[in-house]
Amino acid sequence: MFDFFTQTVVILGAAAFAAGFLDSIAGGGGLITIPALLLAGFSPVEALGTNKLQGMFGSGSATIHYAAKGHVDLRRQLPSALLALAGSALGALLATFVPGDLLRALLPVLLIGIALYFALKPNMGDVDRARRLSPFLFGLILVPIVGFYDGLFGPGAGSFYMLAFVTLAGYGVLKATAHTKLLNFASNIGGFIVFAAAGVVYWKIGLMMGVAQFLGARVGASLAIRNGAKLIKPLLVMVCLALAIKLLADPAKPLRTLIGV
Repeated sequence: MFDFFTQTVVILGAAAFAAGFLDSIAGGGGLITIPALLLAGFSPVEALGTNKLQGMFGSGSATIHYAAKGHVDLRRQLPSALLALAGSALGALLATFVPGDLLRALLPVLLIGIALYFALKPNMGDVDRARRLSPFLFGLILVPIVGFYDGLFGPGAGSFYMLAFVTLAGYGVLKATAHTKLLNFASNIGGFIVFAAAGVVYWKIGLMMGVAQFLGARVGASLAIRNGAKLIKPLLVMVCLALAIKLLADPAKPLRTLIGV
């Protein structure tokens, strides 16, 4: 019979594998891992820091797999990745000074909007379309802004990258997913550096979960490459809605507070 510590490790490993699988396809892995870490007894800041450590393995695994299959050019996207890293590090630095209530209040509305866009937009597949923003401006403006948000608050960052790649860069759904994972990987590194410097990363658990997340992400990325938009779109919609519902159900209810309910 397993003792309590062993059971906890097994549960966290299973949660990390599931999160890696989900995150590599549609984002939202933190929906699984952060609650699991909190239930295991980690403080909120330790959960965030440890989640960044294990999240690097999942996003890194997915990025490598997508790149190996030719869906993202790592060398060409390096400047954007560095900007995402810098934005995330700055956001993490400011996280303790900037109130999060407004972000928590607006995020469910934004996520529901993203879910509706991907659910209702016709003819959205894996074929690239005309871009509305040059690659230079996209990398210079959009990438660090979302990276900053990822370091400052986090939930839904992958959904914002996906929306930007599809609507502004003109990418097909699979290509957008591949590039989103690269930028998620970079912003995870930026946030992790700050949290590690602050001493709030639980290394042993984070590395164990990282291995499980690496494996889950490899399986998820393989399925995404095989099935493309027909798998990614419905999962992305479900993840956005699930995250919005979770935030709306938060006991603090920042949205209700802001509107006076």
